[in-house]
Amino acid sequence: MASKLLLFIIFLFDVAAFGLAIAAERRRSSAYIKKDSELNYQYCVYNSDISTAYGIGALFLLFASQVLIMIASKCFCCGRALKPTGSRAWAVILFIICWVFFIIAELCLLAGSVRNAYHTKYRTFFVNDPPSCEMLRKGVFAAGAAFVFLTFVFSELYYVCLSKARGSNQSYGGGEAGIGLAAY
Repeated sequence: MASKLLLFIIFLFDVAAFGLAIAAERRRSSAYIKKDSELNYQYCVYNSDISTAYGIGALFLLFASQVLIMIASKCFCCGRALKPTGSRAWAVILFIICWVFFIIAELCLLAGSVRNAYHTKYRTFFVNDPPSCEMLRKGVFAAGAAFVFLTFVFSELYYVCLSKARGSNQSYGGGEAGIGLAAY
């Protein structure tokens, strides 16, 4: 039987990660070109860098929720072998999908945070040639938020299917680890 407390904790972590990823998208750094007082050169001025912290926070919360669900489910690899049932088959499929979505979400959040924290530091001395103020492309944190949501859905379904497979019938093979040759 799936632990309702664990499912609720995972829900809280993933909702917080989703909210932070959305907040990071809304508060992306933006820049404008500023000229010095003597008009000798131009440089980029960036606004607040809070979205990098939001992105890193979302990254760590998603990581924590994935670690919790894998510890609780014994990462599907450890533990007793399960009888081949529909629940086990769905658990395998959902395990793979949840890890793919998790990796994509983590990469989006990490790449968005790193790219958002990058600020150009050079100046241009030609007034007609403005500097390139590089900024994070719109939608990177939003993609991360979407994959956080998909990771949440598939990891919870994986845990429920695996719990159902472990709860129905006993382990595959009768419970003995050795080969039964004692009768011979």
